[in-house]
Amino acid sequence: MRAMRIVGLALAAIMLGGLALVASGQAEQSRIAGLPQDVLSQPMQGVHSAILAKFNYGLGLFRHVREPSRRADGSVEGLGPLHNAQSCFACHIRDGRGAMPDDGAETVGLVFNLVGPDGPDPVYGNQLQDRAVDGLLPEGRPVVDWHETEIHFADGAPIALRAPRFSIADLAYGPLDPATRIEARLAPQLVGLGLLEAVDEHALAALADPDDADGDGISGRLNLVEAEEGLVAGRFGWSATAPSLEAQSAKAAHLDMGLTAPGFEAPGGDCQPAQAACRALAHSDRLDLSANDIFLMAFYVAHLGLPDRPREQDGEVAAGEAVFGTLGCGACHRPVLTTSLDAPPEFADRTIAPFTDLLLHDMGPDLAGPRGSEWRTPPLWGIGLTEQVSGVTRYLHDGRARNFAEAIAWHGGEAEAARNRFLALDARERAALYAFLGAL
Repeated sequence: MRAMRIVGLALAAIMLGGLALVASGQAEQSRIAGLPQDVLSQPMQGVHSAILAKFNYGLGLFRHVREPSRRADGSVEGLGPLHNAQSCFACHIRDGRGAMPDDGAETVGLVFNLVGPDGPDPVYGNQLQDRAVDGLLPEGRPVVDWHETEIHFADGAPIALRAPRFSIADLAYGPLDPATRIEARLAPQLVGLGLLEAVDEHALAALADPDDADGDGISGRLNLVEAEEGLVAGRFGWSATAPSLEAQSAKAAHLDMGLTAPGFEAPGGDCQPAQAACRALAHSDRLDLSANDIFLMAFYVAHLGLPDRPREQDGEVAAGEAVFGTLGCGACHRPVLTTSLDAPPEFADRTIAPFTDLLLHDMGPDLAGPRGSEWRTPPLWGIGLTEQVSGVTRYLHDGRARNFAEAIAWHGGEAEAARNRFLALDARERAALYAFLGAL
């Protein structure tokens, strides 16, 4: 590992206090030194005991390692016959991002969505499940191969970009439909989501400019999704498909662990009619997760406390923030949002710095998947803690970017102008930008 240097930033505002930011001088990364790995798993500060009690109940459900058990009729309960993980925590490493190690070790928190022309794959469903209970074969084994190219900054410094190629080995139930395409998704970090849920939908709509009426090249739009109350703004997931943390929690439990929950009641999770063996093992007489279970899991995620940004920035971090603004990154990664007056008291009427607008933006052909090239702007708060928490840095929806430089360089579409300005930066400006991102 490259030698690290102290940049002298006091982090008294961070939850544990008295720490220091460590950044690599000309490298792409910064990280926090001295913080425990579970720094993103702490509850919000200052909440009362009743909230902490619910938080702890939800924590238990979120981290519970589920084991399948056989019922008298031969069906399986406690875990889907087909699944990707046995707990939520298994993919969201210490409530942070998933990991894609370079050394050939098992990828954690990466799932393969299966996208057909008319919906899910007719045999394998919406998502590849690479694990199964005893007596049943997993659907297959996800494979990621990399094709590396090199681009350069204006001063000649190189950036190595890895384009992933996704495939599935050992398909157990026959071939995929010829029209099915793979779209990989890496588990995102979870902190700050309760505050994002508390931002008023009208405030998000005011940021949208789907027809680029102001001519600035940025045309973000709300993703409106069906909910009980009608069409509402989707704000969670890489494509903003979930309108609430409860909806996202229930969907993830269903697809990733094969659990039934309100709104996701199909027995056996994602196993399809063509998968007779999976269907035979699935029970159907009661839900695996109750509405209260889903509420408590979402409550836990909503109340995860995000370490504050430093109150006093050193010169390099402040210079990096100025570079961030000059590049135009804040047009999508909005530095400031305000939560609604009508939100729960612990979230209401707060000015927050998530660095997102929660809108869908066209990111260009290089990041396009089978569903298109639009992606929700991911929040940047907490991004500097990625290596500390997850053990490795992987960014973008499929984990292809290993550092800040690669992540920015992959930006296209609406972000192409900002990306080109980034490639024109000199080494000093780049180092400042990385230090700023590392301090978020």
